[in-house]
This record gives sequence, C-alpha cells and structure tokens, in this order.
Amino acid sequence: MRPPQWRAASGSAGFPLNATVALLLAIAAEVLATSSLKASHGFSRPLPSLVVVLGYASAFYLMSISLQRLPLALVYAVWSGVGLVGISLVGWLIYGQRLTAGALMGIGLIAAGVVVLQLYGRSGH
Repeated sequence: MRPPQWRAASGSAGFPLNATVALLLAIAAEVLATSSLKASHGFSRPLPSLVVVLGYASAFYLMSISLQRLPLALVYAVWSGVGLVGISLVGWLIYGQRLTAGALMGIGLIAAGVVVLQLYGRSGH
C-alpha cells in the first residue's frame, strides 16, 4: 500500500512554499524558541515565554510543510544537525557559553553528516 500523495504545500498567501525553505525557517524558529527558553527563566518572564510557545508552534508547522515533500529521515537529520549548530552558536554568542575543541569537532562531524545525507541520502519519499 502506497502512502497518500500530498498536494503542493502553500503558504497562507496561497503561494507555494518550497519544502527546503520551510525546513530552514522551521530550524530558525526552533533555535529562536530554544534560546528564548533559557531567557524565560522557567517561564517566569512573559515575553521570552511567549516567544518559546510561538517559536515551537511555528517550527513544527513549518516542519510539517517540509515533510509533505522531503523524506522523514532527511528532514529530521537536517533539523537536528543544523539546529544543534545554530543553538551552539547562540549559546556562544549570546550566553557566553564556551565551545571546547571537542564540542567543535562534534559539531563539525554532525555538519558533515548532514552534508552526506543531503548528497547521498535521498532515497525517495
């Protein structure tokens, strides 16, 4: 039995939203939400708490759009790999968290894995 065929994803204005663009926007929303989670101090600050909720809701909505066209394993690998790199950079740049040589090596390996998946991992939908 074949999975259902999905129609083209479209944005709220009725124009097509590219699956890759939707995934990149989802990752950006997730990184924003995660960094705001730290700033919310356990949801005790209203504005960062609101950014957390809206960011994660947007991230999952956008990821669902990308999943209409891209394979699940590829989407999740890119989501987690690029998201990890993004949140590591936010932690370093905004929160002053230290990135050790080991952490940088690990981030590099994850980034390399995402590239390999993009180049060789397309195994159909």
